[in-house]
Amino acid sequence: MGDVTTMGTTQRRRPELAAFLRGRRARVTPADVGMPPGLRRRTPGLRREEVAQLSGVGVTWYTWLEQGRPINASAQVLDAVARTLRLDRPEREHLYQLAGVPYAPDREAASPEAVGPEIQGIIDALDPHPAVVYNARYDILATNPAYRDLFFVPQIESLGPQIAALGVPNVLWTLFIVPDPVCPLVFRDSELPVMVATLRGAYGRHAGEPAWEEFIRRLSAASAHFAELWESGDVVRPGSRVKTFRHETVGELRMTSVSLSINGMPECRIVAYTPEDEESRLRTARLRELREPLWPAAIS
Repeated sequence: MGDVTTMGTTQRRRPELAAFLRGRRARVTPADVGMPPGLRRRTPGLRREEVAQLSGVGVTWYTWLEQGRPINASAQVLDAVARTLRLDRPEREHLYQLAGVPYAPDREAASPEAVGPEIQGIIDALDPHPAVVYNARYDILATNPAYRDLFFVPQIESLGPQIAALGVPNVLWTLFIVPDPVCPLVFRDSELPVMVATLRGAYGRHAGEPAWEEFIRRLSAASAHFAELWESGDVVRPGSRVKTFRHETVGELRMTSVSLSINGMPECRIVAYTPEDEESRLRTARLRELREPLWPAAIS
């Protein structure tokens, strides 16, 4: 009798799940996720294939989920869909209940996509020293003006569609795709292996999660260099380093990077850069004098 009751409950939930997903998809616009609006949209929000792509799941699988078909969904997949649809905590809990998956509130803190005003205020106060908030995948969650001064290059604008498809800006994607002569990071041959090894150190906690697997797959396809470094299997932890950056106006700057953990945001960190020498300090100050709102608004 219990199995019959459970089956009946699940069958009643499926149409509700389908309607809930359709309704939430309709309210998220392409602009909300940094995508161009496109032409001849028949729906007010995202298309199914766009939700699938941003969530790192198959289009057919997501279509079946939204149609209420009897398919199984893992917590990791529901997390990814919830982030794409910008569900708040009550909506996430409702999604889990409809999908028949146990809800774990602490999962939300593991994959934040934004920072609160208090953290933004801290990194803004560090200006003219560059500062950024990364998550474990090097997604850019917040920046201050000095960071945008340091990392902006005109060629990044041409990456707009690729970056938009990621859902959030990602510094690894930029550093691997931008041509070496215009990349803001000098000595990429020594610096990028460390960043990829740091990424792999975090990957162990997320292996099998659709969003992570899709990120690795797409960046490997876009950059043979990343694919090679990823296959090496090297692992390191985040730490302090001296990095050299180039800027087309002020020249090279040697900066010490320091990673700071953030209470309440597991796996996220503030990375702050301080000039390593007097010349770099003067050039950093010069950047502030030359400041213009050049960095794409999606990263601001």
